[in-house]
Amino acid sequence: MEPSNHEDEPPRPAAPRGPAGPPPSPPSPAGPPPGPARPEFWRSPLRGPWLTSVFGLILLVGGTVLFVTGLLSYAAYNPDLAPGNDQTPGKGWLGFYLFPWPTSPYWLYRLTQGIHVTLGVVLIPVLLAKLWSVIPKLFSWPPLRSPSQALERLSLLLLVGGALFEFVTGVLNIQLHYIFPGSFYTLHFYGAWVFIGAFLVHIAFRIPVMARALRSRRLRTELRTPVSRTEREPLDDTGLVTPHPAPPTMSRRGALGLVGAGSLGLLLVMAGQSIGGSLRRTALLAPHGQEPGHGPNGFQINKTAASVGIRARDVGPDWRLVVRGDGRSRTWTRAQLLALPQHTAALPIACVEGWSTEDQQWTGVRLADLAALAGFGPRPPGVFVESAQRSGAFRSTQLRDNQVRDARSLLALRVNGADLSLDHGYPARIIVPANPGVHNTKWVTRLTFGATG
Repeated sequence: MEPSNHEDEPPRPAAPRGPAGPPPSPPSPAGPPPGPARPEFWRSPLRGPWLTSVFGLILLVGGTVLFVTGLLSYAAYNPDLAPGNDQTPGKGWLGFYLFPWPTSPYWLYRLTQGIHVTLGVVLIPVLLAKLWSVIPKLFSWPPLRSPSQALERLSLLLLVGGALFEFVTGVLNIQLHYIFPGSFYTLHFYGAWVFIGAFLVHIAFRIPVMARALRSRRLRTELRTPVSRTEREPLDDTGLVTPHPAPPTMSRRGALGLVGAGSLGLLLVMAGQSIGGSLRRTALLAPHGQEPGHGPNGFQINKTAASVGIRARDVGPDWRLVVRGDGRSRTWTRAQLLALPQHTAALPIACVEGWSTEDQQWTGVRLADLAALAGFGPRPPGVFVESAQRSGAFRSTQLRDNQVRDARSLLALRVNGADLSLDHGYPARIIVPANPGVHNTKWVTRLTFGATG
């Protein structure tokens, strides 16, 4: 066979070649960018669905108690009674659960608010541990894969943001650091509803996963396992387990013990501010410098007379109490009030910051007796209380009829056998069982029965 003559054929174009040889393969879908979006970025062998679920279960129970006691704290202010009682305008249907706050048991607010504040601080290590355990989820890639995944991620962001906001503002409030861009009550109230909404959505997505994870390991076994025998979490679809774990430096038992020790330590330095008495000295995180020495008036205060603009003439010899109601008005001097039948009630002061005093012996005139002098019968209405306080919140308050009718509700003139000190409300203050401290108005100048402030 003759060889072909290629001179008459047109030249064939050479196949394109890259600088390194063969043609490149077709482009693949873009992976996660370098950094925390890559699963191998997170290398702790402890991180996984079981440990995350343990922290989640604690927060599920604790967060529910916090939310319920927070709602009770808000209800204790009787916010639907008068604008002056409520620092949370525009709540609308978010106030659906409100009810007349009772006066019995007299320590009710001391208990509910003490639990709320103490538990909130005790849960901080658990919250931080939970955030550590799920932080890879915040960087999962791609950010949005489906509408349900988008909703879950949004709920997670709102849950994390809402929880951090509530805990930070709560701790600042405990320390009396009012550095908020607005009222603490308003911010904390709406923050709580954002948190609980995201909390419920997150639970709906994660409860099945959490239940399955908790069943995968026995808590007793993990608590007996040292670091040298700690098993690595198998890869799963939660996105929490690293594909390239580092050698363990702590067991899950150690992680749980570390978090538990942190919570126990915070309990020991917090609980005393609500329990009071000798344990008050152990409350290292409670605001200090608020105890005005020893003696009958030597118990905790929040606001002093000077801090709210009380002047000498506001509480001097010319001070008068005006009592109005049922078309009558009468003015009383302090000496005239002391000449009325005096009654004594043993009641604590309990405040939203979580601190409370032991029972103090308050002596004064019953609010029900003052209502009778204003022309009301055996079932008097509520009363609007006004103070000489010139600045700051809660310069007035509205008390419900059940609070006026309680025989322990007093216009107090003395405490523990001595005249009120100026910082405790001299010449006269309100004291009502189970009432938040800010509603036990000090430096009272006017009582208007049957009116709404």
